Amino acid sequence: MLSALMYVLVPMPCLFFGGGSTQFLTSWDGGGWIDAAKFMTGASAVGSIVIPIILRHAHMIETGAMLIEFTSFFIFACTIMCFHRASLEEDW
Repeated sequence: MLSALMYVLVPMPCLFFGGGSTQFLTSWDGGGWIDAAKFMTGASAVGSIVIPIILRHAHMIETGAMLIEFTSFFIFACTIMCFHRASLEEDW
């Protein structure tokens, strides 16, 4: 459930501070709220990877479950990159 919570939290800064666009993540423009959104997005993404590692280290989940979590994160990251690429194109 913690991993599912992290997958919900990752796009929230993008929705609230970026106007639903991922373009602010790659821009050099800054400001208080934009920098905070970049930090929260990064912290959520790192948390999505670290939580399964911590749970595996504490022997609360097995190695297979940790690998499934990493696979789901990889699929989620690919989806975000495809969305970002599609939002950059003018034809959509």
